[in-house]
Amino acid sequence: MDLVYSKEIKITEEHLDKIRHVNNVQYVHWVEEIAAEHWEVLKDKTNYSKDYWVLMDHHIQYKKQLFLDDILIIKTYPLPPIGIKQPRKVEFYCNDELVVLSDTLWILFDSETQKIKRIDNNWLEDLKTNM
Repeated sequence: MDLVYSKEIKITEEHLDKIRHVNNVQYVHWVEEIAAEHWEVLKDKTNYSKDYWVLMDHHIQYKKQLFLDDILIIKTYPLPPIGIKQPRKVEFYCNDELVVLSDTLWILFDSETQKIKRIDNNWLEDLKTNM
């Protein structure tokens, strides 16, 4: 099974800034929100179900503005880990066109010790077999 998670959002007034397009801060909020939603779907199929992710690095590229009533499709998926860092892509589409691209790095924390927890290099492959 594929590790892509997606959701649809209709742009409303609350998403807009003073120049009437989607506020840049809103995209960061959506990046964190969809990553958390995706983790909720996946975590019980992993060895890390009680642990949590913290965003440590975030790069975002804006390709096109979005406005009131636009329909946004957000897609996210993890990439293979790099040491203790877990890369994740978040793609934003409107009318099948990529409008925003986000590359993030996350660190897993142990919920009991509140310390960084090393993830297995092959945890995503193990996850795919458990789905």
